[in-house]
Amino acid sequence: MSLRDRLAEEMKEAMKAKQTDRLSTIRQLRSAIKNKEIEIGKELDDEAVISVIGTQVKQRREAAEMYRDNHRPELADKEEAELAVLQQYLPAQLSEDEVRTIVSQVILEVGASSLKDLGKVMPQVMARTKGAAEGKLVNQLVREKLNS
Repeated sequence: MSLRDRLAEEMKEAMKAKQTDRLSTIRQLRSAIKNKEIEIGKELDDEAVISVIGTQVKQRREAAEMYRDNHRPELADKEEAELAVLQQYLPAQLSEDEVRTIVSQVILEVGASSLKDLGKVMPQVMARTKGAAEGKLVNQLVREKLNS
């Protein structure tokens, strides 16, 4: 079953179970996927859908952080609840050690030696992690490794 089909099924289940928050989050996600399809002019495959979900996760994470910083815990809680729903559709996240291993492998393969090579390393690491690692973490680990 494709990720799009799974979302459609889970949206129906949320409707039947009257899970309004979950339903709302899935609808927003399906809308974002549809918008992306309209933008590129074709149906998205699972990999592209995961990319859209990753973008949505990042937006929710940043919004929750912003609300917490501005003393709006009720809005931050709402964003974090949506974040929890969205994360169910992402692949299992890699641990920091697993990401470090991938970063080290790519740096060796590319022959990177300084921060100037960041542009060579990042795309390859992100391609290997494919939604299983947050870009911010990957960037931080690549920078650490290239600085040492």
